[in-house]
Amino acid sequence: MEVFSGVLSALGLSGAAGLNAYIPLFLVGVLANLGLVQLDQPFDLLGNTWTLLVIFLVGLADFVGDKIPGVDHVLHLVSGWVGAAAGAVLFASQAGVADLSPTLATALGLLVAGGIQTGRAAVRPAATTLTAGVGNPVVSTVEDGLSLGLSVLALFVPALAALGLLGLVWWAWRLYRRWGQRRAVHTA
Repeated sequence: MEVFSGVLSALGLSGAAGLNAYIPLFLVGVLANLGLVQLDQPFDLLGNTWTLLVIFLVGLADFVGDKIPGVDHVLHLVSGWVGAAAGAVLFASQAGVADLSPTLATALGLLVAGGIQTGRAAVRPAATTLTAGVGNPVVSTVEDGLSLGLSVLALFVPALAALGLLGLVWWAWRLYRRWGQRRAVHTA
């Protein structure tokens, strides 16, 4: 059962990284620093005080910048790569429980976080278009909240995190389809 739980936790954390790379990295790092989560090398560096400080400061800058129209678009160009990389690290850091090869764990984390990030990038223009950019700070705050919630669930109730991740993918897909249908009606 521990293997299954480890994989679900890894999925949830990497999915959370697709929404906001810094929240799950910081949460896992703080818990590792407090000794509540055990990370193998080299992932134990996430619990290092200096690493946590850097993650916090960059995450804070991203958090604020993502609420500013125009700046948020520039950040999304960079955050796609950062989120995918964070997802790969987080999946691999948790997957040690499941005896997955590090290469496979990294690839799975990259795919999950990259997939969520891609969905986020596909949905965000709809929010920008529908609200003339005014709704972007609200959407960003919702993404941050979802990332935090998914991260907490992934660490403490991994099965709910996996269900939440599936629900998030389903919801984003429906929203994107609905936006595509509206766009098709307006361009026809």
